[in-house]
Amino acid sequence: MGLRHPNREDLLGAAARNNLTLSEEEMEGYLSLSSATFNWLDILDQMPVENPLTTGVVRDPGVRPRPEDDPYNAIVRRCSIKGPGKGKLAGVRVGLKDNISMAGVPMTCGSRLLSAYVPQRDATVAIRLLSQGAEIVAVLNMDDFAWSGAGDTSAYGPILNPHNREHLDSGSSSGSAAALYYDDIDMTLGCDQGGSIRMPAAWCGVVGLMPTFGLVPYTGIVCGEPGFDHVGPMARSTREVALMLEVIAGKDPLDPRQDEVIAEGYADNLEEDVSGLRVGIVQEGFAQKRSDPQVDAAVRKAIAHLSKMGLVVQDVSIPAHNTAMAIYHGAMIEGAAALVRARGLGYHWQGFYDTGLGETLGRALKTQADDLPPELKLTMLIGTYLSDYYHGRVYYKAQNLRPALRASYDSALERFDVLAMPTVSITAYKYKPDIDWKARLSRGADFGYNCSPFDATGHPGISVPCGKVDGLPVGLMLIARHFQESVLLKLAHAFEQSVDWETL
Repeated sequence: MGLRHPNREDLLGAAARNNLTLSEEEMEGYLSLSSATFNWLDILDQMPVENPLTTGVVRDPGVRPRPEDDPYNAIVRRCSIKGPGKGKLAGVRVGLKDNISMAGVPMTCGSRLLSAYVPQRDATVAIRLLSQGAEIVAVLNMDDFAWSGAGDTSAYGPILNPHNREHLDSGSSSGSAAALYYDDIDMTLGCDQGGSIRMPAAWCGVVGLMPTFGLVPYTGIVCGEPGFDHVGPMARSTREVALMLEVIAGKDPLDPRQDEVIAEGYADNLEEDVSGLRVGIVQEGFAQKRSDPQVDAAVRKAIAHLSKMGLVVQDVSIPAHNTAMAIYHGAMIEGAAALVRARGLGYHWQGFYDTGLGETLGRALKTQADDLPPELKLTMLIGTYLSDYYHGRVYYKAQNLRPALRASYDSALERFDVLAMPTVSITAYKYKPDIDWKARLSRGADFGYNCSPFDATGHPGISVPCGKVDGLPVGLMLIARHFQESVLLKLAHAFEQSVDWETL
């Protein structure tokens, strides 16, 4: 179906939205002049677009599992997308978060708005996994449009904690953590724009890595805010995380978010000696407003164990950590609201635009906007208000302060090889099906104080299980310099090899 050329009413509506007043003469002139432009646009509309698929791949889009086969509600769809069977991940079974595209497999972002969307192209990370022999076996549940940290907002229902199904497992990469407790899923991919890899990793007792911003390409992935979101590996062991990162990291010419990319053979470096590494205990990461003293104690005990392993452990104060969330919110809220209004794709960048996603989301926002999760509705309301009344002032200031925030952590990282703190300062929430929506919204956004700052600065961070409180896992988070994932991984590997975290 071709493009419909605009009529008088269309131009009047467009003029009103842009605060323009058109005289009758101007209206006639613009109507006439627009015809020439649309003649070219009609040609564009008919031009074919190359849509390459990963070669040598067998695709079975699969079905939604029965509840009895998915006790944690971690899986949206069982599928089978098989690579050529050779490579570093030959025989490895992988699950992908429900915002990572696979051609021919429905992708919904945990939302009713995208219930009919089927991508026509693989995300770059999926291409790389398949090319190294992995089989993608599951689409994994997530918070609705990735806009909560609790794990109970998905259109498919809450994702339950493998250690106690009366509790949640955090979000938004909820299923990417819980599914690792199934015998037929070896590794998963999650995405992190405010802690959404590291927080569910902490609450579920798995390893989750948020790579340096831009190290892993985001092409073919739906994001909340392009300047914050990261995609990264999750697994039961650091070695598996390192191997997966090795496969997916590197330059992608279709991803404009990447600048210089420094990728390494991460799995090859795991056995390097870590004694003598310097660990800075970030004081502002403990004893926060919502901290559980037992969680703080468990993390400090784990850090003390690092000292016994021969690492140099010292306290460090980073006052900017206390106000980092102000910068994060200032840049995230208005930017995310603008991205949603731009149908999740935005403008002004060179790379791959998922036209099918843009069309599907654009139509849904006109007819189903009330189905957006309350968390995202609040962001839209505040973001639109800030834009209308302050004309970008808050957003611009937050963006201008991001380099100073990064510098505050970089300054500490000149003295230390890694920074340490709790991933999440509390243990997993108990699932409350009848909770008031306002309370659900509030608690879903109220515990990322240690994680979100590093989405704003782009530093790599890893969460490693380091103990339990009342039977629920606790995570130790380590932060390193940009592109120093190898330091994080070898330290996390040494830690997990030297201690049983469940009894620490």
